[in-house]
Parts: sequence; C-alpha cells; structure tokens
Amino acid sequence: MTEEQPGKANLSQESPQALQDSPSHPTHQTVIPSEAEGRIEGPAFAVARSSPTPPKKTVILSEGEAAAEGPAVAFARSSSTPPQKTVILSEGEAAAEGPAVALAVASSSSPPPPTQKRSFTLRWLTYLVFIPLMAASTTFFGCISLLCGLWDTSGRQQHFIARIWGKSLLIITLSPVELIGAEKLRLHQQAVYASNHLSYMDTPVLFAKLPFQFRIFAKSSLWKIPFIGWYLNRSGQVPIDQKSSRTAIAGLLKGVGTIKSGLPLVLFPEGGRAEDGQLQTLMPGCAFMAIRAGVPLIPIALIGTYELLPIHTYHLHPRPLKLVVGDPIPTNHLTTRDADALTDQLYQAISTLYTQHS
Repeated sequence: MTEEQPGKANLSQESPQALQDSPSHPTHQTVIPSEAEGRIEGPAFAVARSSPTPPKKTVILSEGEAAAEGPAVAFARSSSTPPQKTVILSEGEAAAEGPAVALAVASSSSPPPPTQKRSFTLRWLTYLVFIPLMAASTTFFGCISLLCGLWDTSGRQQHFIARIWGKSLLIITLSPVELIGAEKLRLHQQAVYASNHLSYMDTPVLFAKLPFQFRIFAKSSLWKIPFIGWYLNRSGQVPIDQKSSRTAIAGLLKGVGTIKSGLPLVLFPEGGRAEDGQLQTLMPGCAFMAIRAGVPLIPIALIGTYELLPIHTYHLHPRPLKLVVGDPIPTNHLTTRDADALTDQLYQAISTLYTQHS
C-alpha cells in the first residue's frame, strides 16, 4: 500500500465533487478526472494555486496536447475510458501551462462566424443585384471593345476599355483595391508579372490597378467562349495549349515574342484558381519566358479575392482587396536550365508577400 504524501490530494479516494466543495482547496486549480485518471498522480492533475481563482474555461485536450503536458496526462488521454480530459483553466493559467493549452483557450473565445441572416442577405444581393450588374457591365464593355477591334489592331484601345470594365466590377462588388508597391511597376518597361490565382475577380483587379499596357497569358480554351474569345483574339492576348509539349512550347515562344515587342506579360503560373485559397505549385513557363526574353520576373500577390468570390460559389462577400507588388527577380546570366530554380524563388516571393500583407 502506498502511503499518502502530505500536501497532495488523494484523487483515488476523494470524489470530484468533494474536491470542489472542500474549504481546504478554495484557490486550487480544479481538475475533473475520470476513475482511471484519478489513480494517476502527477503535476498535471494536482497543481496548487496560491492566487485567487479567476473565471474558468473548459479545455478539451487532444492526444498531442496531453503528451505536451507530461507522461501522466498522455497516458490518461490515450486510455480508452474516458477519451478526453476536462480541465478548468483561466486564460492566465493556460498561458502558464504551455502554448498548446493557451492556444486551445484562446480559440474558445474567438468570435462566432457570420450569422445565417447576413449570409442569406448577401446571397440574394448577389443573385438580384451583383450578378445582373456584372453581366450587364461585361456585355456592354465587351461590345464596345469588339467594335474598337475593327480598327484597333494594336489592342491598346481595347486594353483601355478593359481597365474601365475592371474598375466597374470593383465598384459593383463594393470591393476597393489598395495597390502596394506601385513604385516597382515603373522600374522595368518590359517584364513578366506572375500573380497568384484565387478567384474570377483576379483578372478585373489586375486590369483595373496595373497602370500600363500589358497582355495576358491564358488557356487556349478561353478563346472558344463567345465574346470573351473574340476579345482575347482581337486585343492580342497570348493563348497556350497544354495538350502536348509541342503546343505548350509554341505558346511560350509566342509569349516571348510579345515581350520582345515591348509589352509586359501578366500570367497566373498556378495554371488555375486555387481550391482552398492557398498558393499552389507553380509551372515553370513564366520563368522560361522571362529567361528567354531577358527580362525580370516580378511577383504579385492578390489578397482578398478568394474571400470575395471563392471557386465553385456564386455569391459575393464584398471586402477591401490588396494588390501587392514584390521586388523584381533578375534573370541576367540565367539559362533555361535555371527555370525550375527561378520558379522556386518566385513561389517563395509570392508566398512571403501574401503572408506579410494578409
């Protein structure tokens, strides 16, 4: 038989209710163990508190968090009965216990998600107001652009109309854009601009906020869509067909030709919109074109467009947006064999911009 040590609560003999009601423990941390956990003695189960007891919070520890607390708690957490350990802690006590517990306590006080009423209102505003106005703006400016294409073989007038179209969509969706790093846009007349791709609203943001003529590099399938395809073809945008390596290389070389003609190129190196709002693996095509054309590669981070209009959804959540321009990445003395390494550098640059300004 084990002798009970002075000053330590015998949890196997006293019930949880007795521990809470005992006048000899008015300032202690209250632990509600199971029968199996009550037999285990350790610092995680009996901690004397000398300060007055503040308001308490309930924390449910996972197996990883219990392991961080100590072997006694880890053993009790991994037992089949009970599956969880309930501890009453204040925020100050949670911080003293460690980062895992503090994070659990902090998460319990996080604000609730938007109410269903607000979501319902935004959904119907999208269906009845936002989408009809966006469709009307796209149709109106698309028709004007097509008319201009009859005589504007350079695509400059059509680009100007596309800028107005992009600004109109941002006004309709109540989403102002803050341009950060605008001074870096004038450092190089010719460059390849690579941006993350989060939403259908990315293209209007780029047209509205980049203050110069440029051409976009996009999937050839877009050229088959009425009005959109006609505009892309008449305004001199660059298609790429990735069905085979031969057609893909042909598209990349056409992009190099556009850059050498004096126009910057803007593209989404992820190849499509991100499903979860996180930066996906980048394709090396943008690095290849920058190296072949001998121009810098400039990272761009779009922030907020995923929350505004996520993929596979059709209702908007108006919010402020950001377009962040990073430092140019030089391609001097690089060969096409360095395309993969340059792509990795671009990934890190876009990821850093997104993290710093989110």
